[in-house]
This record gives sequence, structure tokens and C-alpha cells, in this order.
Amino acid sequence: MNRWLAGWRLSLRLARRDALRARGRSLLVLVMIALPVLAVTAADVVLQTQDVSSAESLDRRLGAATAQVTVQKGIERIVQAPDPDQASSSVGADEGSAPATESQVATLLGDPRLVEIRTGEADVVTDKGKAYTEGTEVDLHDPAARGLFRLTSGRLPDAVDEVVVNQALADKGYAIGDALDLADEGRTDPRIVGIAESATIRDSPAVAGPVGSLHVATYGARSWLVDGAPVPWSTVLRLNQVGATVLSREVVLDPPPLPPEVQQYLSDSSGDVIAVIVLIVVMALIEVVLLAGPAFAVGARRQARSLALMASAGGTPPQTRRVVLAGAVVLGGVASVLGVVVGIGLGRALVPLLQQRSGSWFGPFEVPWLHLLGVAGFGLLSALLAAVVPATIASRQDVVAVLAGRRGDRKPSLRSPILGTVLLGLGVAGAAVGSRSSDVNGAYFIAGAAISSVLGMVLLVPLVLVLVSRLSSALPLTLRYAARDAARHRTRTVPAVAAVAATVAGVVALGIALASDEAQNEAEYTPSFASGVGVVTGAGDYATYARLVQREIPGATVTPVLGVPYPDGGFRDVSITTAGSDREALLTSYGASFGSDVLVSDGALPTGLLGLDTASRRAAEAALADGRSVVFTDTGVAADEARIAVTTFKASSKKAGPAVRERLPVVTVPVSVGAGPQAILSADAAAALDLPVAPVGLTVSGTSLTKADESAVTEALAGSSEAASFTVERGYQADSATVITQLVLAGLGAVLMLGGTLTATFLALSDARPDLATLSAIGASPRRRRGIAAAYAVVVGMVGALLGVVVGFIPGIAITYPLTSTGGDTCSVASGSGYCEATGVSSGPFLDIPWLLILGLVVVLPLLTALVVGAAVRSRLPLVARLV
Repeated sequence: MNRWLAGWRLSLRLARRDALRARGRSLLVLVMIALPVLAVTAADVVLQTQDVSSAESLDRRLGAATAQVTVQKGIERIVQAPDPDQASSSVGADEGSAPATESQVATLLGDPRLVEIRTGEADVVTDKGKAYTEGTEVDLHDPAARGLFRLTSGRLPDAVDEVVVNQALADKGYAIGDALDLADEGRTDPRIVGIAESATIRDSPAVAGPVGSLHVATYGARSWLVDGAPVPWSTVLRLNQVGATVLSREVVLDPPPLPPEVQQYLSDSSGDVIAVIVLIVVMALIEVVLLAGPAFAVGARRQARSLALMASAGGTPPQTRRVVLAGAVVLGGVASVLGVVVGIGLGRALVPLLQQRSGSWFGPFEVPWLHLLGVAGFGLLSALLAAVVPATIASRQDVVAVLAGRRGDRKPSLRSPILGTVLLGLGVAGAAVGSRSSDVNGAYFIAGAAISSVLGMVLLVPLVLVLVSRLSSALPLTLRYAARDAARHRTRTVPAVAAVAATVAGVVALGIALASDEAQNEAEYTPSFASGVGVVTGAGDYATYARLVQREIPGATVTPVLGVPYPDGGFRDVSITTAGSDREALLTSYGASFGSDVLVSDGALPTGLLGLDTASRRAAEAALADGRSVVFTDTGVAADEARIAVTTFKASSKKAGPAVRERLPVVTVPVSVGAGPQAILSADAAAALDLPVAPVGLTVSGTSLTKADESAVTEALAGSSEAASFTVERGYQADSATVITQLVLAGLGAVLMLGGTLTATFLALSDARPDLATLSAIGASPRRRRGIAAAYAVVVGMVGALLGVVVGFIPGIAITYPLTSTGGDTCSVASGSGYCEATGVSSGPFLDIPWLLILGLVVVLPLLTALVVGAAVRSRLPLVARLV
């Protein structure tokens, strides 16, 4: 053992001296290994900081209190998770039952001090109308409330007529010293004495003051902050028995086993998420190993003479391997530590930039040391694995040939291409099997397929380089020289190409998975009306609504929509079927996106109505002008007469009024989107059914409706009526968490692609210095040498990118099956569509190939790399030892 350790100490000392002697090459090696570690570390730090766990959210939800207890009228018993926001449900409800009193809650808690807190809606009048504001009533001077709001200017309120607002509300026209104009008439407007940011709300209006200052709408709920001893799980269960939900600091920090009733609501990660995680881990492992491979291959080539001298002096093959592996330990260890340290700093710098794109506050800056220890160990292990093949080759080199200065690679064997083809075929087969599996095992099949495919690709790279060199005869001299030189020196070129291919394969696979997942979300999103159109709905004076819209959006076209309004406090059901004896339903889903599910018109269709082609629209307008009604269908039913039954439920009566039934001439119009109305009646048909006709909405079009326009109109309408709402259809919009994840992955991929390609190319060019020096000696101009260096980068980049795209397609397409396939009985309907009936039809899989990304990988990235290499390569190189 002592002898073995002594051998490693000597090898590590030699490796350290060699690294210090060849600083340029060592720096490139460090970059090659540290780059993935840095990128993964930064991504992990950002994602961990963005993700706010239940434990991290305690201070922003509880302040300095030990717990918060909430009771609600009509709830007799509660079943909850340790964090009630994750899962809670009521067991038994009685609308007439009173909630637990403050004294009852205090008794069950052991009589601690309770601080009442109220949260709810506190609408505020603004210059444009009314802003929906989150109000908090609590004594902000109380020690238990410390941390709920962060004061940025002014002071905290001392009396019931004083409040603080956040910057988002101040931006709507308020300042310190102003009276806060509450929308509720008859209320005393409090005075703003400070600007304070909520610990939970970032970019929406918020206001806070003492209890009674805002008269927030709590809808029968009462809450208290507990200032006392920690609240254990046993006490939480006792409070649940009286209908109280409890957020306890002690329980969240040390959660008990979940009750059986709650476990069903907190299921483990689904198979598709596990599939993506497994794929990311596998591709990262392969990528880091292949990125580090060129570094040690070139390092072993540069050490070839020293290793040959050691072998000629009696060194054994294990000792030779140990020297190369020691270089991996030294450089891999330093690179891993350096990558983690710089990655933490990069993550810290990225957090404020990404915070601006999120509507909620990130958690505290978090360095997941356990994760990063694994990442550092992962980098060191990858360096060792990457050095295994170069170490083995170095231990088997021809000592005489190396000492004589002869270079070049052996003729490629047929075994590698055959084995590579077999592995590639196994990868395709494994991906096909994994894509058809409905359980988690499919994820492991796809991960295994990714490994097999990439290994097969690596074994096929020498054959591909030979084919490229043979096909390069028609290329210009620089490209032809680079292609043939790459095939001749496969030992240095294969790792570089494989590193680029692994990088591209990982990015392509993840790109296909993300693009397909977003394609599914977009395909299953049902718009309410045409994109870019806005609709105002809600009971009230539509003439006033129209004036407000035109005031806020000058130049907009505002058109009233007539329809059948809903009775005040009641409900009106309009059933439309075919007039035959079977009475077939015409629609599986419809909605009230225009203010009612039954509209009325004598000619024009409402602006923004979806699902109609040009011919159907003309037929519908002609029918309405002719006095007939238009009914929509998505079931393929065609009829010229429909049976319409109207039943009205009034608020003053529990029974329905007498039904009105009529057979009316109609035109059935097929639609493809089920979020619109079920029919557009003519005025005569509405009269025959004794239906009231009134404006039920406004369409807003004729100009580009920005989010600022939408916000301004919403505030203006809110100032006129609480019932009015304004919706602008913008199509499917990815949520902020998805956008941040995509940005992190895109940045991670870009850093790995560009950095990996450049570093691998520079390492290969470092090994090719004797060839470039020979070109200089025989009269090649600096421009020609720079051109050859750039051409070499193009060959490495394009060949690697093309191979990576092909290999990335295998797991990328396969993962879309479990990721985007859903079972039946699902339905996705846009906001405001109202009604939806499950069809029982499975959807998916969805496949979306990010061709623009692939074009950038195959064309833009290699050309950019070539420009950088051409500009950075030395114009004049010293003549090195001649080849013999």
C-alpha cells in the first residue's frame, strides 16, 4: 500500500509540474473541464434560489410568529398537509355553523398571545379607475408581524387611519402623504405614511395597515398570528377538529408522516418529469466526459516523448497510465473547484436579472452545497473517465517511433464502425421501446438509448472523418487540407468532434423536448376569440364602458355585442338540439366569452368569432340577414330546423319557471373551436322565444392592444363597475417559471456549445502546431495559416454538429411520447369559456422540431467558431522539431 501511495505521490508531483510548465495547455484543459461544472453550478444556484420551499416561505408568510391559524364559517373539520397551502380539504360542512372563536383557538394553543391578521381584497381608486389591490390588516409594529413587509421609505402606520403601500401601487399615482382613495363608499380614506414592499407580492398593488384601516373582504374568514411556544403537529390536529387550518413553523421545518387522506393530493413526480430529469443527467454525464476527452488526448500527445523516455528507462505501462491519470486528478480537481466557485458567482449575478422577469419574489440566495459537492465530484470523476482512453493509448505507444518523432494514426479498424453501428441501432430500438412505455421504465429505456446512441456515434466518428476527407476533393484548398488533416490525425480530432457532437446532441434533445411540451400546451389551449381582439363583459352600462375604452385607447373600434343576458341573481338555460325525434346535441362545448352563450344579430357576426372559415362566415351572415338563426356544431350534425328550449331560474324562487320551446329554421355552421357561443339568433327568433335582448359585451379591435392598454382599461372599468371585465386574447402564453427554465437551459446550452467547441478546437490546433509551423517554413502566408485554422474549426464544428443533431433526434423524439401524451377525459378551455364536456379522447403525442435552433447549431455556431479561431490564431509560429 505504501509503495502504491508513493507511486501516486510521484505521479501527482510530475502532473503538477507539467501543468505549471505548459500553462497555455493547462489553461485550456481547465476551461474544458470547468466549463460544464460552472454552467451546471450556475443553473443549479439560480433554480434553487428561484424555487421557494415551504420552509423558506415561512418568514414571508408568518413574519416572526410561530404559527398562523385560520378559521372559516361553515367548516366543521379540516384535513391538511403540514403546509396547508399544499393540500387541505374540509370534511363535513354546515353553512350555518359558526367558526371557532378566538378564545377557543387560544385555549387549544395553550393561551399564547394572538395577533389578528386580515388579508383580502382592498380595491383602490386610481387616476384611470380602480385597481384590485391585495390588502393586509395587521399591526406592523407588533414583533410577531416583523418580516411581513419591508419598509423602504417613510414610516410604519401608527393609527387606524394610516397605511403603507408598495411601489407597484405608488406607481399608479400615489405618494407618501396622500390619502388612499378606497373604492368602498362611506369608508374613511387612510393616509399613506410609507412605502413598504410585501414579502410575498412583487409586481402587483399591495397595501397594509392596522386592523380596521382597509375593511378588506375576508368572506367570513378570521386569522391570527401566534406569538408563543412552537405549535406541534398534535396541536395542529386538535385545531383541525374545530375547522381551523394551521401553518406551523415547527411542523413545516420538521414535518410528520402525511395523513392518508392527504397523500392522494401530494403524489410523487410523474413519469414524464422523471424521464426529462434522467435524460438531462445522462446527457450531462456523456457531455462532460467527451468535453474533457480532447484535453487529455492532446495532453497525452504532448507528453508522448516524456512518457517514451520514462518507458525506455524502465517505466512500466501502469506507471505510464498513472502519470496521465494523475494529470486528470490535478487538473480535474482544480477545474472542478474553480468551476463551482465561479459558477456560484455567476449564479449570484444572474439572480437579479432573472428576478425582473418573475412576478413573485425569489427565495433567499441559496447555495446547495450538497448538490455542488456532487457536481464537483462529478467533474473530477468525469476527468478521470475522460483520461482513461488517452492513458491506455499512451501506455501502449511505440517507444521507438515516438522518440524518432514519427506521428500519425493507425489505419482505422472495421471493428469500431461495426460496433458503433450496432450501438446506434440499439439506441434507436431502445428509444422506440421507451417511447411506447407508459410507466417510469420508459424513461430508463430512453436514457439507455441516449448512452448507446452517443457511444455509437463516437465509434463512428473516425469513419465519418475519412468519408468527409474523401468527399472534400471539390472544396477549396484550406477546407480540403483541414478535412484531410482531421482524418489523418484522428487521435486529436475524434475527441474534439465527439465533444461538439455530445454538446449539440444534448441541446437538440432538450430543445425538442421543451419545444414539443410547449407545442402541446399551445395546441391544448382554447382561445376565447381571435388573437388581438379585446372583449368587455359584465352587467352594467355598456355606453359608459364604450366611452371609457375609447378614452383609454384612442382609435380603437368598439362594437356592441347583442345577446341574451342572464337574469339578475338567476340563471337561464338555453338548450339547442336537432328537431328530430333523437334530438342530437350540436356542440360538445361552448362558452360565454362574448358575454352570453346565445347572441342576437340581424346580419353581422361579432368581431373575433373563432372557428369559422370564410364560406361559413358568409353563409351565417346571409342566414341572419334572411331572418334565420345560426347554430354552431362541432359534431358534424347538419339540420335546417332546431328545437330550442328556454328555462329560466329566478333568484326569488327555487323552482324553474315554465319552459319555452320552439322549432325554428336555422343554418348549422361547423366550428373547430368550442369556446364561442352556441347560437346567434335573429331578432324574430329571440322574440318568438320571449328572450330579452340587450348588449352583453363590447368587442375592441382596430389597433394593437398592449398589456398597458389592457391594464388601463381594466382600471377604468373597475372604477365604473365591479362587474365589468376586459380580456384581450393573446394566444397561448408560457408562464414565467417556464420562461425562466427555458432561459436557463438556453444559456447553459449556449455556454457549453460555444465554449466547448472553441476549447476543443484550440486544443486540437495546439496539437497541430508542428504541422502549422511546417506550413510556415515552406512559405505559407499568415493569412493561409489562419484560414486553415478556421477551416479546421469549421470541419470540427460542422461534422460534430451534424452528428450531434442526428443523435439528439433519437432521445429527443422518443421523450416527446411520455412527455406530451395524455389519456382521455381531459379538456382545456380558455378563461371565460364557461362550459366544457370531456370527450374521452386521448391527445398527443406532440412533436415540434426547433429548426431555427438546429440551423444555429449546424451553421451559425461553426462559422462563429471559425471567425474566433481565425482571429485568435498566431500569425507567426516558431519552427518546431521536424517530422521524420
